[in-house]
Amino acid sequence: MKPFPEVKCPQCRQKGHWLAVEWGPFCSRRCKMVDLGKWFEESNKISEPLNPEHFLEEEQ
Repeated sequence: MKPFPEVKCPQCRQKGHWLAVEWGPFCSRRCKMVDLGKWFEESNKISEPLNPEHFLEEEQ
């Protein structure tokens, strides 16, 4: 099995092998809950509807 890559925690930006832990890609349960709270408060949100063209740009 390939080792997990080192990634940055989306919340605190610490580098580590967070994909190997139960709360990955976050470094801790706390960072995961802070991020979830931001979605509930709508601090994080998707600002526009996704269109098929968005996916075509990513594939190229």
